[in-house]
Amino acid sequence: MESLERFQQSRTVIEDFSSRTLAVIPSDFGRFCYVSSLKDPKTGRYEHDGLTDLYPESSVQAGLAQCHEELFSRILETPLREQSRDLRMCINTASEKFEDVVESWRENPYFREMCPEGLPDYLRDLFCSNMDALMAVFSSGQTN
Repeated sequence: MESLERFQQSRTVIEDFSSRTLAVIPSDFGRFCYVSSLKDPKTGRYEHDGLTDLYPESSVQAGLAQCHEELFSRILETPLREQSRDLRMCINTASEKFEDVVESWRENPYFREMCPEGLPDYLRDLFCSNMDALMAVFSSGQTN
């Protein structure tokens, strides 16, 4: 019975987080970047004070991990041309200049740290390869 309760709490966390936070972010990459930014790279734990004030820590961790994995999967399932448009939209909403973000990500591929924990190597490699290709296209000035 305890596992059913944990599942329901995690589902509630996901619904709350998705409807209140992720719904206002206009792109899949934007949502993915945001969830990635909540993960502490040293501990692998997600930090979101608003959710941990409302829900048990274990439910928050499970819910955010599931959101992270689902966004990652959605991006990989999207054709590269659409990934390009979505990532461009994400970068354009950043406070920095588009070219500066692209150059920064080419020099220091931050996106390599954005992947969810426990992925098979081939999925991480595919994501990073796609991102490398997109950064190359963006830096060349091509639109798609």
